[in-house]
Amino acid sequence: MMIGLAACSAGGGASDSGTVVWSTWGTPEELTRFEEFNDEFMKRHPDIKVELQPVASYSDYHSKLLAQLTSNTAPDVFYVGDDKIGEFVDAGVLQPLNELMESEASQTKPDDFFPGLFGAAQKDGETYAAPNDSNPDVLWYDKEALAAAGITEDPATLAESGEWTTEKFLEMNDKLAAAGLIGSMYWNYWATHWSWVSSQGGTAYDESGAFVGNEDPTTVAAVDELGQYFQDGTFVVADTMPEGAGADSVFVTHKAGFFSQGRYTIGTIEAAGVTDSYDIVRWPTPDGAEAPTGVAASYLAINGRTDASDAAFTFWTEFLSAEGQTFRLEGGGNAVPSIQGADDVVLEGGVPPHAQTFLDMRDIGFANHPGEAAVPGLSTDISDLFLALYQGKADAQGTLDAVADLVAEKTGK
Repeated sequence: MMIGLAACSAGGGASDSGTVVWSTWGTPEELTRFEEFNDEFMKRHPDIKVELQPVASYSDYHSKLLAQLTSNTAPDVFYVGDDKIGEFVDAGVLQPLNELMESEASQTKPDDFFPGLFGAAQKDGETYAAPNDSNPDVLWYDKEALAAAGITEDPATLAESGEWTTEKFLEMNDKLAAAGLIGSMYWNYWATHWSWVSSQGGTAYDESGAFVGNEDPTTVAAVDELGQYFQDGTFVVADTMPEGAGADSVFVTHKAGFFSQGRYTIGTIEAAGVTDSYDIVRWPTPDGAEAPTGVAASYLAINGRTDASDAAFTFWTEFLSAEGQTFRLEGGGNAVPSIQGADDVVLEGGVPPHAQTFLDMRDIGFANHPGEAAVPGLSTDISDLFLALYQGKADAQGTLDAVADLVAEKTGK
C-alpha cells in the first residue's frame, strides 16, 4: 500500500480551489462542534467552501484514508492518529509545512506549539503535520474511594508539596486493594508503559531510536514493579474489563481509586453527576518531583496532492490556531490545547479542581516515540508483549528483551 501511495502521480486532489474537504473521526458531539467551526470559518472566508467528511470509527478511519490516497480521491486536509502519523510521513503523501508555517499567512508558527507533541510528525527537520490538540494521561482519582480505603492524604496536595512519590502511590493502591477496591486502571497502550518507565527514571529509547530499556537496570526494575501490580490485581488493564462493568462504569461508581485518562473524563463524571468526588494528579516519581510522561495526540495534515493548496492551508492554520482551538475546546471540551494562547479553556469551570495539572504535564510531556510510531502496528505489538507481562505469562526482563528484538527487527535499530 505504501509503495503504491509513493508511486501515485501528483495532481488531481479531492476538490477544486474554492472548496476544502476535510476528514476526521469523532463522537457526535465532536462532529457537531466541527460543523460549527466550519460555519464560522466560511463566514470569515465566503470564497472558501468547507465540507466535513466524517468517519465514525477510528478503527476504520485510516484504512479508508489510505485507500483514498491511493486512488487520489483523499480529502484536502485530514486528521491522522499518533499511532499512524509516522507511516503517513514515510509514505510521502503529506504536504511539507515548515515554509508555510513561517509565512505571513500563518497563524501557527512552529514555536507556538509545545515541542514534545510533534513526535513522528517531524522528520529530518521538516514538519508534515501538527497536533490539533492533546490529552496528557493524568491520574484521575476518586476521593470517595480513597476515603473508603482509609486514605486521608490528598494526592494533588502531596504533588504540590513535592511529596507525591511512587512509594506513597503504591501504598495507597495497597490500601485500596485491601478494602476490596481496584487500585488503578490503565489502558494498555504506549503511553501507559512508557510513562511508567519515564516517571520512574528509566529510559526506553536512546537518541538514535534504538530500544535500550532491556539494558537499563532502572527500566527493568520499573517494569518488574509495574508487572507485579497488574499480576496481583491491584492494577487492572481497562481494555480487558468485562462488558457491562467497564472502566468508566467502575470509576463513577467509586470502585477504583485511580484511572489514567485524559481530559475527556470530565464528560464521564459529569454525565454520572459525581463531579465533586474527582480530581487529577501527575504520575508519581521516586523523589516526588515531576517527570515527563506520555501525551496522546492526533495530527492535522494537508494532502500533498491537493488542488486547493492556499485554501487548505488557510483552513489548516485557522483550525490549529489559538483562536481555533479555543473555539473547539471551550465549554467543557475533551482535550488540551497543543498551542500557546488557548490554555484558559482548560481552567474554566474549575473541573477538575487541579486542572492546571493538564497543562503542566503537557508542557513537559512526550508523544509516542517517532521510531515506534513510524512502523505500522509496532506500538500494538509492543502492547501485546506488555499484556502478557500483566497476565503473568512473562517476566520484566523477558518482556523488554522481546520488545528490543521486535524493535530491532521492524526498525533496523
